[in-house]
Amino acid sequence: MGDGDVRGSRGGAVLIGALAVDSLGNGLFLPLSLVYFVELTDVPLALVGVLLTIANAVTLPIPIWVGTLADRFGALPLVVGAQLLQAVGFLMYAWVSGPVGILVSSALVAIGVRFFWSAVFTAIADFVDGSTSTLSRDTWYAFANGARTAGLAAGGLVTGIVVTDGREATYRAVACAAAACFTAAAVLITAFVRTGPGHAHEPLEHSGYATLLRDRPFLGLIALNSVYALSSMMLGVALPTVILIGIQGPAWLTSALLAGNAVLIAVLSAPVVARLTGFRRTRSIVTAAVLWAAWCVSLAVLVPGQPEWVLPVLIGGTLLFTVAELVHAPVSMSLAAAAAPPAARGRYLATFQYSFTISSIIAPAFFATLFELATAAPWIALGLLNIASIGGMLLLERRLPAAAIKDPAPSPS
Repeated sequence: MGDGDVRGSRGGAVLIGALAVDSLGNGLFLPLSLVYFVELTDVPLALVGVLLTIANAVTLPIPIWVGTLADRFGALPLVVGAQLLQAVGFLMYAWVSGPVGILVSSALVAIGVRFFWSAVFTAIADFVDGSTSTLSRDTWYAFANGARTAGLAAGGLVTGIVVTDGREATYRAVACAAAACFTAAAVLITAFVRTGPGHAHEPLEHSGYATLLRDRPFLGLIALNSVYALSSMMLGVALPTVILIGIQGPAWLTSALLAGNAVLIAVLSAPVVARLTGFRRTRSIVTAAVLWAAWCVSLAVLVPGQPEWVLPVLIGGTLLFTVAELVHAPVSMSLAAAAAPPAARGRYLATFQYSFTISSIIAPAFFATLFELATAAPWIALGLLNIASIGGMLLLERRLPAAAIKDPAPSPS
């Protein structure tokens, strides 16, 4: 993993490592999102759910603000600030005792999370712009995706082991450990990472959000990516229910499949993207859509009581999902970053994150409502959405900048 400093960027390996530490903090607390406050306070579960929903809802306008700040001041300081804000929020978790404390602390964490995801991809793009590394932007995004997945998986595994004793002190220790992870990530980036003048581009004559709203190809990309974001979230959202109710399988199978998915993404993200170098990004995303559609077919045919063929189909389908995720996550971000005008990239990429935000809101209701109708219904609907998106992406390919669809060949030296 090479770092370049001729144009100002340095510390690429530290940046990826810091993102892994950041995700470790998220992974430590993710399994405790609801149960933490139920175990440590007298607040009822229903009220805890409402408070966490409010805390997340207030963050919805944040990406618009973050995008403007990233274009004006650079994205890396925003990433550091987001990590410190999450650290403060998790430290507050250790002393929460009532509804107000839950709301304030969870709002701080939620705001930090939204700041982070609205800025981090612009920070990586700025790093690549200012680096002499021969690695492509797609590869850097792949490294970030692998590091994130590894951190989440490791954190979840550690928490699953340490909280088995059920002691309040252990729960509070997990919150403090998460705060320490975010603090460490912020210190590492501040001390060792520099981005070149990636955000210091010639300003557009009109580079505000009004210009973005007139950029129909980019809006089309956001709309199509909402389908892919929904698909990428559905494994974690739906798999436990599919296994326990859809096929009446053992609970441990969910953990085994999710762990396998995480390991493969952590290990294979960069190698898979390296294989895609030279291909059109739009065609790579189409391939991911085909794989997700095939995954949906595999889940739609599952039935209970026939493990001799159901389990191989479920495992094979999960592999299809994993390959789709390996391709889509870094390539879609590279496509969005390359399609954005450099002077407005912060705003464009922050707005692009709404495809994931909206999908995260829709996913539980989408699955639960259709699954109640028929166990195959959510997979038929999601598969059809992915198939329809293929035509949309091929049409969009004609309207996106050529340099966004495929990196220009390097000029001979």
